[in-house]
Amino acid sequence: MPMDATEIERLIKKKLPDAQVTIRDLAGDGDHYAAEIVSSEFSGKSRVQQHQIVYEALEGNMGGTLHALALQTSAPDS
Repeated sequence: MPMDATEIERLIKKKLPDAQVTIRDLAGDGDHYAAEIVSSEFSGKSRVQQHQIVYEALEGNMGGTLHALALQTSAPDS
């Protein structure tokens, strides 16, 4: 069963409460999403570290229930 965009956002905000999250369903199938996430938790971290934080937030759903997630992550502008 595909993962709902609302559930993706909920999991991300559970790990990153200050995050601004925008999610788009890329194919209309509930399996392929793009997410833009802005969080102060990303400050001073590499892009790889930022993405690892998001994958951890998804609690093992990436690659299973959630087939594809294109990530764009950043810290807020000062």
